[in-house]
Amino acid sequence: MDRNLAIELVRVTEYAALAAAKHIGRGDEKSADQAAVDAMRSSLNAMTIDGTVVIGEGERDEAPMLYIGEKVGQGGPKVDIALDPLEGTTITAKGGENAMAVIALAQDGGFLNAPDVYMEKISSSVPKKLNIISIQQDLKSNIKELAKFKKINIEDIIICVLDRDRHQQIIEDIRSLGSRIKMIGDGDVSAVISSVLPNNNIDMYYGIGGAPEGVLAAAALQCIGGFMEGKLLFRNDDEKARATKVNITDFNKIYSLEELAQGDVMFSATGVTDGTMLPGVKTNKFMGETHSIVMRSKTGTVRHIVGNHNFNIKKLEY
Repeated sequence: MDRNLAIELVRVTEYAALAAAKHIGRGDEKSADQAAVDAMRSSLNAMTIDGTVVIGEGERDEAPMLYIGEKVGQGGPKVDIALDPLEGTTITAKGGENAMAVIALAQDGGFLNAPDVYMEKISSSVPKKLNIISIQQDLKSNIKELAKFKKINIEDIIICVLDRDRHQQIIEDIRSLGSRIKMIGDGDVSAVISSVLPNNNIDMYYGIGGAPEGVLAAAALQCIGGFMEGKLLFRNDDEKARATKVNITDFNKIYSLEELAQGDVMFSATGVTDGTMLPGVKTNKFMGETHSIVMRSKTGTVRHIVGNHNFNIKKLEY
């Protein structure tokens, strides 16, 4: 893929973030999400790609735009697209932290075509070849092995967990060992990424979240390194049937990072609200300021981009 696509990709998440930011704290999740979707779709269609959405807003009968299988772009290299125009709709509506606009590109076939089901996930900065932690291992053993590898006390390990009722046993297991928890209300893409970044104090992410978000997080980790595994979880036969439609037949498979996202991957995220990874959108009457991160697996490059957007220009070119 042309490296110039990376800059085009930043414009996509910037546009979505600016649109969503108008709805921060207004209590309307649907309006915030729709604004981000509209903006992201418009800017994607301006890109010089032949793109197919493989991780999107849902199946065609559920999502009128950016649905799985939708074609976008003006023509160019053939790419698969994983996206979440607004990761953290509830966060945005409530004015909370860690809402982002997120997108990733890969060459054709580079992403797991994950259905919109739950995924058990584990991630950390540990080298993936050392087999230190794994979904196949119980959580307490993972914590002990991680502490041993990092040469720190178990009590100093911090594990990020989504604040959900389904995680009650996970929370009890962590606390029974004396380890600490960073509980988040939403936004597990940024949480997985934060678990591998050197300047964050999260040692491991663990729990059950959305499978599409798992693929997006894996795309970022392909660019910056780290360890991740995911296992799809199915609640009923309907979810299994949807998985079968995208050629998933082993319902117990544990996916490695490379099986979730592979090849030449580009990833971009722009903060909507302030978070641990990115500052949020700042606006006044005349200007908007955005903070983005863009990465590419082929080069290992990570760029932080600050954008200043002049609202006096009637039509911004994205």
